Amino acid sequence: MDELYYNAIDLLKSLISVPSISREEKEAADILSGFLEGSGCKVGRKGNNVWCVSEDYSEEKPTLLLNSHIDTVRPVAGWTRDPFMATEDDEGRIFGLGSNDAGASLVSLAAAYLILSSKSQPYNLIFLASCEEEVSGKGGIESVLPLLPTVDFAVVGEPTDMRPAVAEKGLMVLDGKVAGVSGHAAREEGVNAIYKAVDVIAALRGLRLQPVSEFLGPVKISVTQIEAGRQHNVVPDLCRMVVDVRTTDVYTNEQTLRLIREAVPDCDLEPRSLRLRPSSVSVNHPVVRRLVFAGKEPFGSPTLSDQALMPFPSVKFGPGDSARSHTADEYVYADEIREAIQLYVTVLDGVTLK
Repeated sequence: MDELYYNAIDLLKSLISVPSISREEKEAADILSGFLEGSGCKVGRKGNNVWCVSEDYSEEKPTLLLNSHIDTVRPVAGWTRDPFMATEDDEGRIFGLGSNDAGASLVSLAAAYLILSSKSQPYNLIFLASCEEEVSGKGGIESVLPLLPTVDFAVVGEPTDMRPAVAEKGLMVLDGKVAGVSGHAAREEGVNAIYKAVDVIAALRGLRLQPVSEFLGPVKISVTQIEAGRQHNVVPDLCRMVVDVRTTDVYTNEQTLRLIREAVPDCDLEPRSLRLRPSSVSVNHPVVRRLVFAGKEPFGSPTLSDQALMPFPSVKFGPGDSARSHTADEYVYADEIREAIQLYVTVLDGVTLK
């Protein structure tokens, strides 16, 4: 355990040292492939996605997927350190872009995979480091799942302080159009599309879909962009808007879209995609029960992860704090990684998946 912990720390520092912005993860994928191969694993790869499957794979056993991502967002303004240089302070914090989101989870799951796959388990085990997670890219996990054995359950590594996120919101981005009739602004003519859009926005702002998710709360609907008009003296005949919808496990994305459309019939709403779906898992699932026994409280996560693209049950938990993600001087405590490796192994060793 100690040796793998130190190896995981070294791996994290190596990953921080190479930029791995979404769709630019090749060097990070190379480093991770080398680590796994050096640990005796047979590595699969597609693009910048890297995976390995336990040697004793059997179609008679269910399959557990351990997944986290190797890509990062671009560094924000305000860094006082080099974001691509891993540095430590006296408090045991490791600084660097992607250290918390989700490098700590990635290296902890890699170490846990090596430990868990070293002996017989009641399940097959797959470790997958996926790319393009931060942009929900189609070259990421979505492109790899068809190449893997059928997955029955997944553990997704993201910074949650090792608390199990038993539900996660999905996302729909809607393009809206509100039609009016053009006319001269100086005369009482035309139908102002902006004025009609005001009523649509008010309806969307006040819309409360029932019932409400136990862990995720209500569906969150936000109008985030609006555009109308070309000249000051022409009544606009079209108002465009963008609506950000954070969906919950109470409804499918298709159901949510239908309910929103019914609430604003004067607005033509078209989704850019329905693929980023909400997810949930029972608090009575054996993996969740073991985490609760270890003192970790279940919660609902408002942030998106690769869970949105998984057509099978999953739970999200990993070292670090979500509040540190995408911030200047991002960091993770080294002790969080040690504790994560231990808890991943304790929770998953010998567990049943149903």
